[in-house]
Amino acid sequence: MPLFKNRTFQLIFAFAIIYLVWGSTYLAIAFAIQTIPPFLTIGTRFIVAGLVLGLFLKARGIKSANLKQALNASLVGILTLGLGTGLVAWAEQYISSGMAALLITAVAFWMVILDWIMLKGGAPNRYVIGGLVLGLCGILLLVGPEVATGLSSTSGVAVIAVMIATMSWSVGSLQSKMIEMPGNIFMSSAVQMLAGGVAVTLIGLLLGEASALDFSTISSQSIGGWWYLVVFGSLGGFSSYVWLLRNAPPKQLASYAFVNPVVAVILGAWLADEVVIPRMQVAIIILVVAVALIVVFGSPKKTATPANR
Repeated sequence: MPLFKNRTFQLIFAFAIIYLVWGSTYLAIAFAIQTIPPFLTIGTRFIVAGLVLGLFLKARGIKSANLKQALNASLVGILTLGLGTGLVAWAEQYISSGMAALLITAVAFWMVILDWIMLKGGAPNRYVIGGLVLGLCGILLLVGPEVATGLSSTSGVAVIAVMIATMSWSVGSLQSKMIEMPGNIFMSSAVQMLAGGVAVTLIGLLLGEASALDFSTISSQSIGGWWYLVVFGSLGGFSSYVWLLRNAPPKQLASYAFVNPVVAVILGAWLADEVVIPRMQVAIIILVVAVALIVVFGSPKKTATPANR
């Protein structure tokens, strides 16, 4: 259909997926790890999604990645999906899904700063800086006293783990724009998911999660959360993210980190009976304005042709 070939529509559609779907994955992770160990949850999720996508592409006759491309994509997958998502899932044992989503907004700051340093994308303009500052204010308002409480208690380790995850995710994402990756975007996504999934699964096995896994006690809610992560979070969400890495400026792409917490808070209130207090409502409005500033003014002044490796 002509509509799906329209670049503007493709961008809007891809952003909508990572905005809405990824915002919902925090709750899905929380459901999944109720009865499935966190690293095994994330590892098996990505292994299954990577295998399904890879086999589908092979059946369609898509050329496989060469050794260099596969190794590069594997490194990116370990940094983003392995450490990035794995640490978040582990952290959600000790902090709420909403808190995890809120902390992930640090990705926006890392992406803008690292785009400037690593990719020489230019210093962020005053509008993008304003958006980042507004976003930070919105997050601080949204989190409120919970951050101080979390940092002073045992959940502080979980908060630090999420911060490490945001840095690893951002470095891996931008590194993918500097090295030779598989020519087909979806093949690249499949390799990254497989590598990241294997890495996280190995971590889980080394930590003894296999002995803690009891199939007879796995709840239907955990199974539903796991499948949601495979189909929507991985096959749909991550593939859209990989496409956007090649077709959208990092400053704009980073805006998803401000939208996801809004979605997470709304879904938490709707599906998990989490209370949405007035300061959260105000914070959401601030975050929406912050995203608008970053998206509208974060594009390069000159339109550049996306690289196709």
